[in-house]
Amino acid sequence: MMARRRRGDEEPADELSVGELIDGPTEIITREMLAAARADPAGGGATGGAPPGTPATRERVDLPRLPAAGPLYRRALLNAIPGLGGRRGDGVPAVELTVGGITVDPQRLADYDRVCGFRLTDRLPAAFPHVMGFPLALRLITAPGFPIPLTGVVHVGNRITLHRPVTIADRLDLTAWAENLRPHDRGRQVDVVLVGSVDGVEVWRGVSTYLGRQRTPGEGARRDRGERPAPPAATALWWVAPGVGREYARVSGDHNPIHTSRLGARLLGFPRPIAHGMWSKARCLAALEDRLPDSYTVDVAFKLPVPLPSTVAFSATSEDAGWDFALHDRDGRPHLVGTIR
Repeated sequence: MMARRRRGDEEPADELSVGELIDGPTEIITREMLAAARADPAGGGATGGAPPGTPATRERVDLPRLPAAGPLYRRALLNAIPGLGGRRGDGVPAVELTVGGITVDPQRLADYDRVCGFRLTDRLPAAFPHVMGFPLALRLITAPGFPIPLTGVVHVGNRITLHRPVTIADRLDLTAWAENLRPHDRGRQVDVVLVGSVDGVEVWRGVSTYLGRQRTPGEGARRDRGERPAPPAATALWWVAPGVGREYARVSGDHNPIHTSRLGARLLGFPRPIAHGMWSKARCLAALEDRLPDSYTVDVAFKLPVPLPSTVAFSATSEDAGWDFALHDRDGRPHLVGTIR
C-alpha cells in the first residue's frame, strides 16, 4: 500500500490511484448521440471555402445539458489501453454539439477570477467562456472516431475573439465542432471551435489547436533551430505555485491528471505536473486587464510547459494598437507567446 505523503502545498499528493485521478458522475450517452458522432467522419470534403480537413456538412446535435467531464476522461483513458480503444477516424466527425441557455455561476466566476488574477466584475474575462464550454469540446474530442486521442494530446495554440463584453447576466448558447485536420511534422493537428451566442448573435469565439503526436520518419533527428533570440525585458516575475494545477482544474473542469498529480504527470511523460495552458493565457490577460478594449482577438502559441512550481517572466509591449506578450523561463526559453489586436 502506498504511504500517504503530507507535504502541504509543496506538490500535488500522490496517494490517489489512477482511477481516482478522474472524478465526475457517470452519464448515459444515448444511441442518437453516438449515431450523430459516428456520422461520416470524412464528410466528403470541404466546400464553400472551408479549411481542408473540414466536413462539407455537419449534423447538429442539441444536448439537454453540458456533459460531465469525469466520464469523458475515463473513456479517454480506456481508449488508450491497447485492445480496448477504438480506431481513430480519418477525418473529423461531421457533427456539431450545441447546448442552449447556459448561465454563469457567480461563485465559479469569482473562483476563476481569483485563480487567474482578474478583478471581480460583472464582465466575464475573455477566456472564461472557454471553461464554460470545455465539457462540450471534451465530448467532441472523445467521440468515437475522433482523429486524435485525448491522452497525450498537446494544446499548441488558442485564439479567442471577443465581439463585445459578455456579462454575468448573459445566457450563452454554446456550439462546438472540429475542423481543419491537417498534417504536422510530428503528427496531426486539428482545430476545435467553440462559439458562444446570445439571442442568435455570436459574441465570443474560441479556436483551440491540438497536436496528436505520431512517430514520423526522421523524427529522432535533431533539428537545427539556430540561435535563440534574446527574450524581451521582463515586465514582471511570477511565482507559479504548485497548487495552481489543482485550483485551476476545480474552476475549469479540466481534471487532466498531467496538471493535478505527480503520478499522473509521470504516467504521461512529465517529471512533475505542468500548468494548464489556458491558465497561463488567462494570467497574461489578467495582467493587461485595465488596458484591453471591449472587443479584440487574442492569439497565443503554447511553447514549453510551465512546470509546477516555477518562476516565469512576463513581458508585454504595446504594438499596432494592441499588445505583444510572452512568458519565459529563467533561461529565456518561451512558455507562451501571444498577440492582442
